[in-house]
Amino acid sequence: MTVYHGQQGQLQSVLHRLLRPTLRLRLTLLNGILLVTAGAVLVMLAWLLVDESLHPADELRAGSTVTLKNGSVHEARSWQTEMIDQASDQLLIKGLSALVAIGIIGTAGGYLLTRRALRPLHNVTQTAQRLGEETLDQRIRYAGADDEVAELARTFDAMLDRLAGAFESQKRFVANASHELRTPLAVMRTEIDVTLSDPEADVAEYRRMARVVRDASMRANGLVDALLVLARSEAQSGRRLVRKVPADLATSAYNGLSAVRNEAERMRLEVTTELEAAPVVGDPSLLDRLAGNLVENAIRYNHLLGRLWLRTTSVGGQARLIVGNTGHEVDQSEVPGLFEPFRRGGWERTGSRGSGLGLSIVRAVCDAHGGTVSAVALPDGGLEVTVSLPAADTTPVVAATASVPRSGG
Repeated sequence: MTVYHGQQGQLQSVLHRLLRPTLRLRLTLLNGILLVTAGAVLVMLAWLLVDESLHPADELRAGSTVTLKNGSVHEARSWQTEMIDQASDQLLIKGLSALVAIGIIGTAGGYLLTRRALRPLHNVTQTAQRLGEETLDQRIRYAGADDEVAELARTFDAMLDRLAGAFESQKRFVANASHELRTPLAVMRTEIDVTLSDPEADVAEYRRMARVVRDASMRANGLVDALLVLARSEAQSGRRLVRKVPADLATSAYNGLSAVRNEAERMRLEVTTELEAAPVVGDPSLLDRLAGNLVENAIRYNHLLGRLWLRTTSVGGQARLIVGNTGHEVDQSEVPGLFEPFRRGGWERTGSRGSGLGLSIVRAVCDAHGGTVSAVALPDGGLEVTVSLPAADTTPVVAATASVPRSGG
């Protein structure tokens, strides 16, 4: 009984798979129905035409006869009725037979043509079923006619390219973040283990260990904060911001400069500011972080007795923040890479200069506010970064806060 039910279930599964309303089956049935309908209309028209054309005896007088070749004599009207009946019967029999044959052949041909036409869609399905994190290099690479199916295949391949890039970027980001977090944690553990294993360690040694652990924990905390800001900014990229209230890039630039003024004085930098009103609508905390990161980078990658300049302006429906600094020379071809996570302008993945997320956060905040950011390597060394955001008069204000909508629901 168990085997019987198993075989019955397999049979039902096969029948369901064969008879399910697939696109191929629907197109085949549609082609067959249209072909049979057109053939039936033609047969009906032929039958009507034959019936109308076989009436020559209607013009003869009553009682007229017709003599055939075999010598038989027939009354004209009765002979006409007999001929019409025979022609109609022959036409219907042969026409319906031809219609059945054409319907079968046409439906089978339509099924084969539909199967061939939909083969790329089947390839798309198979490719999607095979896809995984390790097989994102597979593509359809459709080489047929340049039609809608080819467009779908190209779109699918382009989507796979974007997915592969996103997965690769995510892998690099996770690896870099793990590396960056592992360094301060390793420093703290090493300092604690070394100090605890020293039986002669005194209070001064413990104080030294505490300072090292504190500095390492502060660095780890700063990295975690930067990762959270980056994730928050990227989550709002291309969507409605959680907060959209009036703000001013000049205020954000002033706040960012005030937070690191002591560091600028310690390096004896020449600071120049031209902070004109640059009203925008957005998230003030993210804008403060954007300006703060630019100013911090301008100081961190500067040199003693260098220069730092900040300018804000509003022109042509765009509010702009320009932050420039002197410093070591940067190749212009390397500038786009500076906006990638954990890039530090020549000291990539080193722990001596920040977390390497400053410009990544700037780019993410700009994307979230519908703006752009660009940077130019200066001939004498240093970098000038320009942030452009839509001005306040071109952006609606959303007074209340709201969660970022999720895609697909």
